[in-house]
Amino acid sequence: MTDLITSSSERERELNEALEALHFTFRAVVAKPDAVLAEHGLSRVHHRILYFVGRNPGLSVNELLAILNVSKQSLNAPLRQLIDQELVAWAPDPADRRVKRLRLAKKGAKLEEILSGDQRRRFERAFRQAGKESEAAWRKVMHLLAENKT
Repeated sequence: MTDLITSSSERERELNEALEALHFTFRAVVAKPDAVLAEHGLSRVHHRILYFVGRNPGLSVNELLAILNVSKQSLNAPLRQLIDQELVAWAPDPADRRVKRLRLAKKGAKLEEILSGDQRRRFERAFRQAGKESEAAWRKVMHLLAENKT
């Protein structure tokens, strides 16, 4: 019985270390973008919108809702802010004018590059130092964590 308790406690310690690493890493990865966003009166939700609109130009609001997995109500105000600040532009879909197609405006593309560019450079440095196998393992763990519904 003692072995079970010891190994369980050791495993819990290891899992807590993983949780702490995730917390501190996330904090480090978002620190500079958060500061830049604050200068513009924006937050992380605005960054997520800019990022996904930038990666998917022409996507509809409903497609963005599905990617972000948020309600229309929670997306409305931040998206409106980005449109009002001329960071995101929209145009009606030629086939269905009720559908809004989103893209980054020039200012939005520049801001998104500043925000995500810093993060991409951090990942690039870490992956280069860790090596290809470590990068592949990290990606696998991230995908498993994102997909795991338990």
